[in-house]
Amino acid sequence: MRRIEVVLAVICITLFAAGGSLCADQKEFRIGVLNSLTGTFAAAGALATHRGTMVAIDMINERGGVAGQYKVVPVVADAQSNPDVAVKEAERLWTVENVPVVVGVFSSVLGVPLAPVAEKHKKVFLVSIANSDKVLQGRHLKYVFRMHPMGSQWGQGSVEAIRENCAKFGYADPKDIRVAVIREDGPFGATSSAASLALLKKYGMQVVLDEAYSVKSQDLSPLIVRLKAANPDAILHTGYFPDVVLFLRQAKELGLKTKAIFGHGAGHANFLLLRKTVDPSMVLYLFNLNPAPAQTLDVQKLAPGQGDLIKEFLERYRKDYSEPNPPSQATGGFSYTWILLNEVAPLALKKYGDLGPESIRKAFAEIDIPDGATPCGFGVKFAPPEDEFAGQNIRSYPVVTQFTKGKLAIVWPKSVKIAEPIIPMPEDSPYSTK
Repeated sequence: MRRIEVVLAVICITLFAAGGSLCADQKEFRIGVLNSLTGTFAAAGALATHRGTMVAIDMINERGGVAGQYKVVPVVADAQSNPDVAVKEAERLWTVENVPVVVGVFSSVLGVPLAPVAEKHKKVFLVSIANSDKVLQGRHLKYVFRMHPMGSQWGQGSVEAIRENCAKFGYADPKDIRVAVIREDGPFGATSSAASLALLKKYGMQVVLDEAYSVKSQDLSPLIVRLKAANPDAILHTGYFPDVVLFLRQAKELGLKTKAIFGHGAGHANFLLLRKTVDPSMVLYLFNLNPAPAQTLDVQKLAPGQGDLIKEFLERYRKDYSEPNPPSQATGGFSYTWILLNEVAPLALKKYGDLGPESIRKAFAEIDIPDGATPCGFGVKFAPPEDEFAGQNIRSYPVVTQFTKGKLAIVWPKSVKIAEPIIPMPEDSPYSTK
């Protein structure tokens, strides 16, 4: 071997050992990354989801790629917060770009029509967030997998949190609590609210208002007037970003008072972005349901190594995007992509010999990760094709967080909470009943 070849070989081996994997002969694993980088859903969580995914890809590549053999090459597309665009871009990624798997999307408005497209092409669709039950329910899909919890778990979680904190609302019996349910009229709003209403009925709690509105609404004052007349102890709100901002502003202007506001993810998830957009006092003491943001997890309760992984993710995200407290969607984008590249893809290679869609599908169906062994906290095990919710991660769940003077803390469920919920909202909230 000529001297220059020896030198190049040594450099290649050194780079590989250091996690650089820059050798020219390294194989590539091309994956589609489809998120709404522009439009209504971008600020609501789609952009944060995308950023989390990209951090995971960078970290995997710096460790040598998938199984130390394949450099991950993301083929990025913008869904533009538009279902038609999302379907066209997914079709392009699966057929023209010929990627075996697409990771995306944030909104259920996009996820519902995309799921059968993956099935048609027999290509894998890893649903990043889109959590409406309708994405999977009754479809018995074989190529679609969602690690994120289902929308109905949001609606159920907020009601359980209210019931378990009945005394903080000033009542001895949950049946005395007055609850208003409001939501955007898309699939996510319908799913989460239906679950809330069913559980409220089961517990005999009082539903004083149940109303949907268009996510494109420019004026929510009629809704807020009806909320004021209903006088709820708690408001359960499912909305995206512009409508949540509009609601908070008009609620303050019109003097809406209540003891607690529970947001169901999406527009309520990014407290810090909300604080930059509205009067910061409007965000104080709001509750939100979502999988736990990485920075709120008690890493001592996680499997060995997860704490270091979360620390690296947070450091990178904060540095790259100047965001000190990444929202839950960023943790989801990172965690689910990390599991795909660090767990599912290596299993496909080891057991089935390649990274084609069939091998990846089989690996997804077989993956079995216990609680605490992922950077999102919960485990991963997918419901089989014969299940009503085939492809759903049956080990996922949302938590309730509360934002108080710059701090975000898990307050429900009891098994993971790190602080007591503050109910009713103190006087420094514009919505306080005090």
